[in-house]
Amino acid sequence: MFAERLLAVLSGERPVHWMLGFTVGEAYEQLVQLAPETPLRSAAGPRPVVRRCTARQPGHREAVEACATIATGDRVRAMAFRLERGRDLRWRCAAVELDGLP
Repeated sequence: MFAERLLAVLSGERPVHWMLGFTVGEAYEQLVQLAPETPLRSAAGPRPVVRRCTARQPGHREAVEACATIATGDRVRAMAFRLERGRDLRWRCAAVELDGLP
């Protein structure tokens, strides 16, 4: 579900501020820099979709690292993100990475 939310922002379907309550630390700033370029928008064809998303917990239960494959027309892209659980027990995005982008 979170991968779908990130995809909506990075494809230009939703504005960056839609992620305000769902990010922590520098993740929101990462999205502010990435989103204007709409890196996951399909140049032509149907809306980009999450094909697959896998997640794992790296040693402790307060974080989840996930990787998603995104279909954008004829191309398949990769998106990785880290979720961290806060004191309020809500999961928030702490980092985002896309294939081919710093």
